[in-house]
Amino acid sequence: MSKLIVSQIGPASSVQDGGRPGSQRYGLTPSGALDRLALAAANTLVGNEPFAAAVEIGPFGASFTARCGAVRIALAGASRSADIAGRAVAFYTSATLAEGETLTLGFAKRGAFSYLAIEGGITGEPMFGSLAVNARAGLGSPYPRPLQSGDELQVQRASGAAERRIALPERPDAPIRILFGPQDDEFSEDNKKLFLNSEWKISATSDRMGYRLEGPVIKHLHGHNIVSDGTVNGSIQVPGNGQPIVLMPDRGTSGGYPKIATVISADLGRFAQISAGHSFRFKTVTMAEAQAEARKFAELLATLSDRLRPLEGLDLNLEALSAANVAGHAVNAVDAATWQVAESATS
Repeated sequence: MSKLIVSQIGPASSVQDGGRPGSQRYGLTPSGALDRLALAAANTLVGNEPFAAAVEIGPFGASFTARCGAVRIALAGASRSADIAGRAVAFYTSATLAEGETLTLGFAKRGAFSYLAIEGGITGEPMFGSLAVNARAGLGSPYPRPLQSGDELQVQRASGAAERRIALPERPDAPIRILFGPQDDEFSEDNKKLFLNSEWKISATSDRMGYRLEGPVIKHLHGHNIVSDGTVNGSIQVPGNGQPIVLMPDRGTSGGYPKIATVISADLGRFAQISAGHSFRFKTVTMAEAQAEARKFAELLATLSDRLRPLEGLDLNLEALSAANVAGHAVNAVDAATWQVAESATS
C-alpha cells in the first residue's frame, strides 16, 4: 500500500463518493459528491468504478504528497492550476506521483469543487455502505470530518498503467433548469414570475447542506410553515425571510418550509459549481423535458469509459521555448520604424 499525505488543504474539502442512495427512508441523509459527473470522470480515468470515493476539494488550494510508493491520480471538476513537482498537470487526465512527489493545486478558477480520484480508491470503513463524509452527522471514512493537513489516505500503489485523458461535453453557461413544485401553490403567480425573472447569487454562507440564494424576497401566500415532508437534492425551500435555499446532498431528509421548485437532476452538478457571488438565473421546463435530460445524463455516465483516449506525451523545453522568437519580429508601439519589416534582398 501507498499513502497520499494531505500536506495542505483549505476548508470544504472531504472524502465523497456516490452517497447513500435508498437510505433516506430511514432519515439518513444521502451525502455524496456535489458534482457527480466530475467525480465519475476522475474515477473513470484511473480505472475505478464511477462513484468510488475520491477527494472533493473546495475552492481553496491544496497539496498532497505520495509516500511509501507511487500514486496514480486524476483531476476533474473546477479548473485550477495543478502541478506535480513543478510539472504542469492538465485536468481530465491521469498522472502519477512518484514516491516523495507533491501534487500542488491552486485556487479554483471556474467553478467551486474539483475531484481528486486515486487509482484503487481510498481505503476506509464504509458507514451505511458509503465513505461519504457528512460532518454534521459524524459520518464518513477514513475521517468523518473535512480533511486537514497531516491526514493520511491509504491507497493502492500505482499500477504503472498508461496515462489517459477524457473529453466531456462542454457545460453550457445557461440558466439552471427547474420544475415548479411541489408547493408552488403557496406562492402567487407574481412571486413565481419574480423568482424566474430575477438574477440570483450564491451566498458565501452556503455549504453542502444548502446553497442560500441572494436576491429579491419571495413572499408566501399562507405563511412559511407547512407540515414537514420529504426533500430531494435540488429542492428549493423558501423560509420566513423569503430568501430561497437550494438543498444539497447533506440536507435534512424532510423539511417544513414550502418548496417553490426543484432543480432538475441533470443540472445539479452544474448548479453546485456556481461559485459564491456569481450571478445566474432559473428557467422552468416541463416534466417530460426534465425526464429526457435525466436519461441523457444517465447515458453520459454509463458511457464515460468510451470517451477515454491515450494521453500522448508532450515534452516541452520551456527554457528553449522562451528564448525562441515564436511571435515573429518584435515591434515597438511608439516607434513606427518597427511596424514594418523590410523585405530581404533575395525575396
